[in-house]
Amino acid sequence: MKIPVIRQLFQNTTPAQLETTLEVLEAFCEFRGVSEHEVDVAGEMITNICGALEVHQMVSEGAAEKDALNAFGQKVMGSIDR
Repeated sequence: MKIPVIRQLFQNTTPAQLETTLEVLEAFCEFRGVSEHEVDVAGEMITNICGALEVHQMVSEGAAEKDALNAFGQKVMGSIDR
């Protein structure tokens, strides 16, 4: 998870574009012959896309962009600490 990447995705893409990309990456990970490294890279991209989708949701509910990004970062860090 990289907050600067999530910010760029949030600012430059719509939720529909993110969801379509997410579907493609998930399908890619299911192909036979995809290496473990490729799955790891796709997984990192999936995490960032999901973060951007969550930030879109929070902003649509009235949160400021900065607050939404910080809240997502704290949520992820909190889940890692458990």
